[in-house]
Amino acid sequence: MFDVLIKNGLFFDGTGAPGALRHVGIRDGKVAAISAEPLDEAGCGRVLDARERWVTPGFIDMHTHYDAELVAAPALKESVRHGVTTVMIGSCSISMVLSAAEDCADLFTRVESVPREHVLPLLEAHKHWSSAREYAAFLDRHPLGPNICSFLGHSDLRVAVMGLERAVDPRYKPSEGELQRMESLLEEALDEGLLGLSSMTNPWDKLDGERERSKSLPSVYAPWREYARLNRILRRRQRIHQGAPNLVTKLNVLAFLWDSMGLWLRKPLKTTLITLMDAKADPWLAKVLGPLTRLVNRLTQADFRWQTLPVPFETYADGMEFVVFEEFPAGQAALHLASHDLRSELFRDPDYRRRFRQDVDKRFGPRVWHRDFDDAWIVACPDASVVGKSVGELARQRAMHPGDLFLDLLVAHGPHLRWRTVLANHRPEVVARLVAEPSTLIGFADSGAHIRNMAFYNFALRFLKLVRDAELQGRPVMPVEKAVWRLTGELGGWFGVDAGVLAVGKRADLVILDPQRLDASLSQYQEAPMEAFGGLQRMVNRGSAVDAVLINGRLAFDHGRFAEELGQSRGFGQFLRAG
Repeated sequence: MFDVLIKNGLFFDGTGAPGALRHVGIRDGKVAAISAEPLDEAGCGRVLDARERWVTPGFIDMHTHYDAELVAAPALKESVRHGVTTVMIGSCSISMVLSAAEDCADLFTRVESVPREHVLPLLEAHKHWSSAREYAAFLDRHPLGPNICSFLGHSDLRVAVMGLERAVDPRYKPSEGELQRMESLLEEALDEGLLGLSSMTNPWDKLDGERERSKSLPSVYAPWREYARLNRILRRRQRIHQGAPNLVTKLNVLAFLWDSMGLWLRKPLKTTLITLMDAKADPWLAKVLGPLTRLVNRLTQADFRWQTLPVPFETYADGMEFVVFEEFPAGQAALHLASHDLRSELFRDPDYRRRFRQDVDKRFGPRVWHRDFDDAWIVACPDASVVGKSVGELARQRAMHPGDLFLDLLVAHGPHLRWRTVLANHRPEVVARLVAEPSTLIGFADSGAHIRNMAFYNFALRFLKLVRDAELQGRPVMPVEKAVWRLTGELGGWFGVDAGVLAVGKRADLVILDPQRLDASLSQYQEAPMEAFGGLQRMVNRGSAVDAVLINGRLAFDHGRFAEELGQSRGFGQFLRAG
């Protein structure tokens, strides 16, 4: 007898093998049978007919910032509803493993655009751990929705060893004793099954709070010799360095590449950086970096992968509440101020307005935001006459510089001015090349972060839509089975966790989806309340492509409804240990 029987589905096992009609029996949380012939339904707890459906392994979301939300609402329903059964947290140097609650909030909230007034009280009430061993024990007993994997964040590590003030003071370098302590804590984290180390070297990511407000993340201040010592441990333990380059100079990409190389009999270091996308600000990068990285990997035995997002990188902002403004001085000056009144006073200042115009008009230099106000579309505002128009269009109508008009709108409406733009992945043909590039990994959804700015929770479904649409139009990007593998087995294998493949004896994490509903509804804008943060509205994806999601053999999501006990006293998912 089976607890769950899935019959008549087009089955993909996550290895890249072609799909085939199969019947799947599940017992005690594991795959008990995969058969071309019908299985005996007698005594089955639940029979699911997957006729004209795809049955795939559960998707893996390799780059999330669910660290805080996980504590309060561990069901992580916004990912589960889209077929994600394993998520990875602790990204971008910001884990919540070692440091005190206030330190973790300072590291996390401004960078990831999650309100501090929700995160800090949550951590102060519930964060009772201060070591990797205690954190792993917490995850083991927490009622998880999807399975969880975690990195140890380098900023978290530095603060735990050096203290916040010294960790963000460029005058201080860690002593030999402090470096040894960092090494010891990293070793302990790897012993407990954490994936590796996540880091951040981009100086635009800033601290929240009052103590060291607007300083860059602690990881930014680390000398490369500190990185080299920690990387030696990762290489020896065959674990992963997840990082972000310095977007000002971009030159330290070479250092990450060098440490990834397997030259002179040393082992390669698995390294993944954010992010390879078709940026409007640098349209040439996408064409160059992929093939160049592939060549370096082949010639030097490096194991270096870029994270890439398979959808247009469309973002929204409430006024100036968006991390892209951290990339130029005038934007940093505004975000340093926490209140609308103080910012409005600044925006009226003639000298500030001049500097803001100069930063907007600057045509050269590092940037993520293209600063093209013709692609800054107002979607909500108390002044209904401006809704649906671009800031650039309005500025021409009023014979104003677009920077001045933008500041005037901020003075008048502050965070009630909501606008959108596309930062990257605006050319479908380039995105198709990026997702097929062997030096990329499919991810960088940033799930759980930037809750009012972006929503890519269903990136996996949108990737499958891209592949299926291309095939139907006679311009295939890759076979469907390879696309499934890129979302499942490839990621599980590369990160060294037991996830992403369906086989007899394996954990039964799987998705049943309707390929006919891989349609335009997947990209429609919607908002929904966050149960973790007092009903705060966040951007979400919807669509109805997913019929059912099973986690550890238990039906977590079924035709639009979540299991009542998901995220309650009994967990569905597990803390998955690397190695």
